[in-house]
Amino acid sequence: MTDDITDEREAVFAANRNLLFAAAYDILGSVTDAEDVVQDAWLRWQGADHEAIEHPRAYLMRIVVHRAVDQLRKARRMREDYIGPWLPEPLWTDESAAEPVERSGGVALGLLVVLETLSPLERAAFVLREAFAYEYDEIAGILGRSPAAVRQLVHRARGHVHARRPRFSADQREAQVAAERFVAAAVGAA
Repeated sequence: MTDDITDEREAVFAANRNLLFAAAYDILGSVTDAEDVVQDAWLRWQGADHEAIEHPRAYLMRIVVHRAVDQLRKARRMREDYIGPWLPEPLWTDESAAEPVERSGGVALGLLVVLETLSPLERAAFVLREAFAYEYDEIAGILGRSPAAVRQLVHRARGHVHARRPRFSADQREAQVAAERFVAAAVGAA
């Protein structure tokens, strides 16, 4: 009986792992830090009272977002002492995975550089809303803020992102293809 419960818990986590990693990576910009956050979520998931969890995916996402925001805050404090630029590390595991990023002009890397200008909470709210299409109420539950506060976070984040927009407009088809590639890479479909 306990093996069935353990298998079910592992299956739920495995089904959400790519989503959790993508959210952590989009917030942190670091593969290693994202993996650490997902591993921490796994450990917390194992020790959780599963009878009390109504929505496992939301529960796991909340853990990941909170841990990623905490990690981002720590990393920013550490970088305050560092003189020099910080850039997110590119996300690819082999040469074939790097080709779409190179062809799309580094869209994912560019987005992460822009996201670096956001506060940790703005970044988390923006990623959950824009990349993963969470509703404001869902984001509010994950971040522990009111829906109105989340709307304001997303609004401010959009303002910061738009302030860093390019000086020329891209071809709509190329932009759509690049965006689709980014989303596919983020959710592990590429």
